[in-house]
Amino acid sequence: MIELQEGVLPEITVKKPYALVAITKHGVANARRYAALFPYVDVYYMGKFAHGDEEIRGIQLFNGSVRMLFPALFKQYKGMILIISLGAVVRMIAPLLVDKKQDPAVLVIDDKGEHVISVVSGHIGGANALTNEVAEAIGARPIITTASDVQKTIPVDLFGARFSWVWDAEDKLTPVSAAVVNEEPVAIVQETGERDWWMHDTPMPANLHLYDTIAEAIDAKPNASLIITDRLLTAEEQVLLENGVIYRPKSLVLGMGCNRGTSLEEIESVILQTLDELQLSIKSVKALATIDLKKDEEAFLQVTAKYDWEFVTYTPAELNEMPLPSPSETVFKYTGAYGVSEPAAMRYAKTTELCLQKKKSGNATISVARLQFEEE
Repeated sequence: MIELQEGVLPEITVKKPYALVAITKHGVANARRYAALFPYVDVYYMGKFAHGDEEIRGIQLFNGSVRMLFPALFKQYKGMILIISLGAVVRMIAPLLVDKKQDPAVLVIDDKGEHVISVVSGHIGGANALTNEVAEAIGARPIITTASDVQKTIPVDLFGARFSWVWDAEDKLTPVSAAVVNEEPVAIVQETGERDWWMHDTPMPANLHLYDTIAEAIDAKPNASLIITDRLLTAEEQVLLENGVIYRPKSLVLGMGCNRGTSLEEIESVILQTLDELQLSIKSVKALATIDLKKDEEAFLQVTAKYDWEFVTYTPAELNEMPLPSPSETVFKYTGAYGVSEPAAMRYAKTTELCLQKKKSGNATISVARLQFEEE
């Protein structure tokens, strides 16, 4: 718990580039939802609205006036997303403003989540681009009041953020951004994920080139690259990362079953080992799916809370609608379903194909499926 005191800079833990702050009951409920939709935020809200799962979700609670939290956020975050009234925000940040070259992006969201307003550092600080991305992610209307908005290309650090894509590492964000805005040849390779990411009403700039495969992009020798994939790249493919950024779309679903009372540590170990064997990124996992008999399984609740995954359960009848490579009479005897991990993964992913068929490991079974995304 952060105890705010007048004149004392609070100690905060910074993990993401943006801070998301709420101070009302409805704002807190929205902040928790937005954090699952928009992946680049550290969440802060008042301790009196605690739900009890803040520690495992990495949410920071505070007591005292939010005004006393702002100086620390201003110093350490690239931007602040505030579910606070515009007038109150203006009054609280006024003493902290230096100039547009130094101030972080600041935007506000109304308590109902209907509008996202760019407040400070629209162009240089990126508040306008951030406003568009956040508004798209949460289904709100962006409000940008600058006379012109010259951003008609890809904002590299926010690319795909409204779909909850995350980048693997931030060390190349600045040089890749420079290549994009300086109109140098930039390769874009997309293996999975949402396809409707171009959000401007103008064609893509000529320096951005789409390639079907990483091999084609390597042959083109671009100055920079954007790679959208859930795979871990091979050593040969990593040449594109000399000046490239990998984006991880939420494209994978884990189907799981387990014995009652299996520990979080065992479930997490099975997941990590399995993804490593498949050479798939844990950052691309969207959901864990299982049978409704496991809706209160503590380890599943804990692991999905820890990684901010959806936790979805299906009835035996729903699971039995999916085609299984090896239906089990034994599983049917105890659950009413002929399988759990395989049909749960396939049903959520809306596919009959699996990246991994059922694997038994200790007290758990796991399957992996890839979500299907429509072509533009």
